[in-house]
Amino acid sequence: LNLIHSACESTVYNFQKTVKLHDQFWLKTQMYSLYDILNGSVDDGKMARQFEGGTVYQAFLSPVDYHRWHSPIDGIIEKIELIPGTYYAALPDGGDPALGDRAAEGALIRSQGWLTMAAARALFYIRAANPKIGLVCFVAIGMAEVSTCDPTTQPGQEVKAGDELGMFHFGGSSHALIFQKQANVEFFDHVKLNKHLKVNSIIGHV
Repeated sequence: LNLIHSACESTVYNFQKTVKLHDQFWLKTQMYSLYDILNGSVDDGKMARQFEGGTVYQAFLSPVDYHRWHSPIDGIIEKIELIPGTYYAALPDGGDPALGDRAAEGALIRSQGWLTMAAARALFYIRAANPKIGLVCFVAIGMAEVSTCDPTTQPGQEVKAGDELGMFHFGGSSHALIFQKQANVEFFDHVKLNKHLKVNSIIGHV
């Protein structure tokens, strides 16, 4: 019950601790806030405030990765929220100088921090069976043509780590796990930037 599992087959993009409601924190030089990720304008930030000081873990799925989502923990789904967003959007940036003439290549991947606020997404609030973990939010982020986030579960449903939550349709996409401060999540040494992880593999603990 102390373990955190990978919700998707995906490649680690980044993780950040001590996140704030509106303050800026940086993932690949991009700014975003819990208030915006968790659609705070709808509930005046009530849900977002529960994660202040916590941890965000983000990883992306390639077009050939398995595109179904699985619960990272044992618990009960308290709320599911579907948020419409942009379609095939990326930040206009100067590109990666290391790519030379192909500087614009990969702009969508570099835009992931921003897409957690701007893209179509599904929010799953899961109350962990382990009180040390508390409330966890799984954020499914529909990048590019993956504008459909399709839950196959519903609020009030009990899930075990590894149970299916829903799926993306087509292409590549991204996802995030947001933990409360009380969880004090620690990631294992194999969870490194650009590391490809299998779905349901163990990524951390409380």
